Amino acid sequence: MIHLTIVSVTLYLHRTATHRGLDMHPVVSHVMRMWLWLSTGMLTKEWVAVHRKHHAHCETEQDPHSPKVKGLAKVVLEGAELYREEAKNPETLEKYGRGTPDDWMERNVYSRHGKLGVAILLVADLALLGIPGLTVWALQMIAIPFLAAGVVNGLGHFYGYRNFECTDAATNVSPWGLLLAGEELHNNHHAFPSSAKFALRPWEVDLGWWYIRLLGWFRLVQVRRVAPKPVIVAEPQVDLDTVRAVILNRLHVLRHYGRDVMIPALKQERRNACASRARLLAGARRLLIRDRKLLSDTDQRRLRLALARSRALDTVYEFRLRLEKLWENGSQSNETLLQHFKQWCVEAEATGNASLQDFAARLRSYSLSAA
Repeated sequence: MIHLTIVSVTLYLHRTATHRGLDMHPVVSHVMRMWLWLSTGMLTKEWVAVHRKHHAHCETEQDPHSPKVKGLAKVVLEGAELYREEAKNPETLEKYGRGTPDDWMERNVYSRHGKLGVAILLVADLALLGIPGLTVWALQMIAIPFLAAGVVNGLGHFYGYRNFECTDAATNVSPWGLLLAGEELHNNHHAFPSSAKFALRPWEVDLGWWYIRLLGWFRLVQVRRVAPKPVIVAEPQVDLDTVRAVILNRLHVLRHYGRDVMIPALKQERRNACASRARLLAGARRLLIRDRKLLSDTDQRRLRLALARSRALDTVYEFRLRLEKLWENGSQSNETLLQHFKQWCVEAEATGNASLQDFAARLRSYSLSAA
């Protein structure tokens, strides 16, 4: 029963109602909506609104449940309370809850009698199981507040690994999304929020995606969006579509840049460094690839010192910042974007850095579609 609740949260509330990565058959969506009312008392509009606000203001004071702002213990232990507090905010519901169900059942049953569902489930558990049903019901009531509100929103922004250096602190808690049906892959989700599939590396498992494929086989769901994959062509023709492909795949681009350019430069510097410089460069990997806004004041000072002591690192880091400007400044004209892209490639190839030259050549080969 708890697993059915988890599946309903990730497939219906998260991937369908909030991010529109799926189209779900009305019967399936209503079954999940009703089960969530029974097993959690949660309303679609409230959950969707709070989660959309989380994405819009992630890791800021306006984020309803950021462990970076409110503290890890607060989010893990009191995540449900933070959710309920934000769900009472009418401005949040009005701004971020649009497009959610507003049918007769929602207006007259679910919204009007929010606590009735969990009461019905309690009676059913007691009728089926006797006194032990009270324990079963209690476990059902604490499962989602702890696993979803606590583990995903708490640990998922504090502990784990990152495939993509998005502008928030989201992490993949585990590469095998089995217990929470894929919600463990939180960094992947924040990198591509509208993707219906959370597993993006060959060894990652998204159990929710398996359910989607099964429901899709019966034509009960239709996938609308998945994360883009870079398309590399053998004979590149650098034009505006090339720039658009780079911008579309910007998180892939940054990951490859860190892996193929910055990390090799750091390893080379550490091999040639004296003892004092080696100590300064220790731990610099995270500082070099992490988004600047996520670095503390101490980390930023350490990064500046490391770059000041290494011309090679300073060069590749500067080119990374210049590359990011392609998609950070949305007001640039198409002609300016293309000019900046070509200039970046030419100047990268002129540095004499073999890794940077190879990366620039690969970047020219990005395409919106295979040739």
